Amino acid sequence: MSEIDPKIDALVPAWLYLPDISERWGVVITEVRAMVKNRTLLAVRRGENNSLQVPADFVADDGPVKHLVGTLTVLRDSGFSDEEILEWMFTEDDSLPGTPIQALRENRATEVKRRAQAMAL
Repeated sequence: MSEIDPKIDALVPAWLYLPDISERWGVVITEVRAMVKNRTLLAVRRGENNSLQVPADFVADDGPVKHLVGTLTVLRDSGFSDEEILEWMFTEDDSLPGTPIQALRENRATEVKRRAQAMAL
């Protein structure tokens, strides 16, 4: 995994290290790593120590944000790279309005999934 493009990195307001997510969710770090490995949670290498980090907006108090996993699957099945997913999730979409990740966090997943599926066609 190479380090994230600075342009895309700048779109994401805050990041979390895997141990911080593990602590928040009350699970062992290996569970969080398994989610990254199984691609149900998106993590990229960034920072001076090139460590795996997850956008803070992807993380709820008890697990990934609702409908995030399904949205990631649709985008990956459409051929999106991790960086392209981040760019799409954190780029303003006037038709939503806001960003796709904001819409997911506000429980407007249907709108987000429709747009993700439309891009797959």
